[in-house]
Amino acid sequence: MAFTTICNIDDIIPGTGVCALLGDEQVAIFRPTAASEVFAISNMDPFYQSNVLSRGLIVEHSDELWVASPLKKQRFNLKSGVCMEDEQFNIKAYKARVTKGQVEIA
Repeated sequence: MAFTTICNIDDIIPGTGVCALLGDEQVAIFRPTAASEVFAISNMDPFYQSNVLSRGLIVEHSDELWVASPLKKQRFNLKSGVCMEDEQFNIKAYKARVTKGQVEIA
């Protein structure tokens, strides 16, 4: 599995997400806390076909992290891409890691 360097971990403010291009796909990358842990999912909100998930709110539910879409607040699991409200709208989740301060996505 090949990883692509996206940015420096310090480019992502803790508690927020950013959007990056991985090939021709928009990927939403989230840094939930000040720790060097990141998650990556598709940036496309499948309910509205809009690339907005990187601007969503990070939320916790049942000890798991989710992002709530900024449009109608449907929640997507940051590890798996599963949609809490309707699994027909699951999205792609990417492998993400931080190596020597660099965010990498596969």
